[in-house]
Amino acid sequence: MKKFWALAFGALAWMGIAKSVEAAGHKTVSHAAIAATSRASRAADSAASTNAALSRDQIVHVLNRLSFGPRPGDIERVQAMGIWRYVGEQLNPELIADPLANLRTPALDASRRNPIDVLADYNKERSDAKNKGPNFTNMVIRGPRIKSQSQEFFRSLNKQYVTAKLQRAIDSPRQLQEVMTEFWYQHFNVCINKDVDRVWVGPYEDQAIRPYALGRFRDLLGATCHHPAMLYYLDNWQNTAPNSKGAKGNQKGLNENYARELMELHTLGVDGGYTQKDVIELARILTGLGYAPNPAALTDGKLQPVGQYGATFAATRHDFGDKVLLGRRFSGTGESEVEQALDMLARQPATAHQVCYKMAQYFVADQPSPALVERMAAVFRNSDGDIKKVVTAMIQSPEFWTAGSQNSKYKTPFRYVVSSVRAVGLEPQDYSPLIDMLNQQGQPTYAYLTPDGYKNTKEAWLNADSLLKRINFATALGMGTLKGNSYNPPEYRRLGATIAGSYFSPQTVTTIAAQPEELRSALLLGSPEFMFY
Repeated sequence: MKKFWALAFGALAWMGIAKSVEAAGHKTVSHAAIAATSRASRAADSAASTNAALSRDQIVHVLNRLSFGPRPGDIERVQAMGIWRYVGEQLNPELIADPLANLRTPALDASRRNPIDVLADYNKERSDAKNKGPNFTNMVIRGPRIKSQSQEFFRSLNKQYVTAKLQRAIDSPRQLQEVMTEFWYQHFNVCINKDVDRVWVGPYEDQAIRPYALGRFRDLLGATCHHPAMLYYLDNWQNTAPNSKGAKGNQKGLNENYARELMELHTLGVDGGYTQKDVIELARILTGLGYAPNPAALTDGKLQPVGQYGATFAATRHDFGDKVLLGRRFSGTGESEVEQALDMLARQPATAHQVCYKMAQYFVADQPSPALVERMAAVFRNSDGDIKKVVTAMIQSPEFWTAGSQNSKYKTPFRYVVSSVRAVGLEPQDYSPLIDMLNQQGQPTYAYLTPDGYKNTKEAWLNADSLLKRINFATALGMGTLKGNSYNPPEYRRLGATIAGSYFSPQTVTTIAAQPEELRSALLLGSPEFMFY
C-alpha cells in the first residue's frame, strides 16, 4: 500500500512538471548524481576523442540522434574509441558485425520472406478457411468463421513484423541504419491495414528500405517503387491504359494514386512545380507496373519480372503513347519509361530540397535552419543523391552541434519506448507490452493510414494523456515489473550514468530526491527531460 501511494504521489508530481515540459532540455541544471559521473569522464573525453571540445553532453547528443539512445556502457565506449570514429562506423553499417543478421527467429524470418511466397500462404489460408469443416450454405454462419481465421493469420504475422522491427531498433549495433530505416519508412509509408499489405509491410521494410537507408536515394526510390507492398498500397497494380489489350476486371483504367504521391511525398514535394497534367502523364508512364498474383505468374511469360521481390510489368496494360512529364518528352517504350522517370524525379532540385528538409527536421530541429537545408541539398545534388554524404554534411554542420539543438527534439512514442528499453539494458523476452504501449500512444507500428507517414515533431505528440501513459510505462519498466519480462530493476545510479548528459531541472531533481530509492529509476525514465533527445 505504501508503494502504491508513493507511485500515485510521483505520478501527480510529474503531472505538475508536465506543464513545464516544453522548457525541458534548455536552461537547466544537472542532477548531482549524474553530474558526478559527467565530471569524472571529462578527462577521458579529451584523451579519447579526436575533438577535445566534445563534452560528455555532446557524446550523448550524438548517441541520441544517431541511435535510439545510449545503452549501458555506450558513452564510455564512444569516449574510448573517439566520437568521429563512432560516427564513421555508423555511416558504414556493412562494416559492423550484426548478431541479428544471421539470427533465426520466427519474427525476423517472417520479415525476410519473399512477398509472393507470403501472398501464396495468405491465399492458402483463405482457401483453407473456406473449405474447412461442414459445407455450410448459410453464409451468415460461414462468413464470420472465415473472417475470424483470416484475422488470426493477420494478427500473428503483424506481431511478428512489429517484434522484428523493435528487436532491430533495440539490439542492432547498426543503430544509424535503424534510425534511417525508420525515417525512410515514414517517408515511403505503407499502411498495414490495407488488405494484402497486412502480409507485406515487414518484407517491404526489410527489402526495399533497410538495405538502401544509407545508399543512393535513386536506388531507394526504385526499390520502393518496385515492391508489391507499395504497388498495392497506392493502387498502381490497377493502373492500366484504358484501351489496352489487358484492360479488364479491376484493371480497366488509369489510376493516379501512386503517381501523385510519388511526386508530392516521395520526391518533389507539394510545392515542387508539377501540375495535374504531370500527374496524369506520370500515371500513364506507370501503367502496367504491378505484382505477380502467385509464384507461377513470374515464369509464365505473360508478365515481365521487375526486381527480385515479385514486381512485374504487363506490356498488355501499358500506355505506349508518347508522354510529356515536367516538360520532358518520353517515348512509349514500356518499362524503361518508369526507370527514366524515376531517374529524372530523383535528380530534381525540388526533390533534394524536400528530402533534406525532412532529414534536417528529423535529426536537428522541428524547424530546421534554411541555410542548413540548402547546404544539405547542395550535397544531395552534387553527389547524385548519396544519402551517406548528406548525413555526413548534416552531422558536421554547426546547426547539429549548437546547444539549442541538444535535447530539443520531443520523442515519438516509438523512440520513447525503444530509448527507454535501451537505457535500462533490457533484452525483452516478451514484446507485447512494448507493442501495447505504442498502440495506446497512437503510434501503432506500420499503421499510419495515409501515405505521408507519422510525424516526428513535438506538436504531433506532446499532450497530457500521452504523458500519463509514458509515466505508467516508465514506472513498470523502471521498477522491473514490465509484464511478461523477468529482469532486475535498473539500479538508479547506473541508469543515470547511461543517460548522463541529459539535463534535469531543479524541480525534477527535487522530485526524484523526495522519492524512495526504488522509485528513482522509474522517475528518471518518466522525467520531462527524458521525453526529449
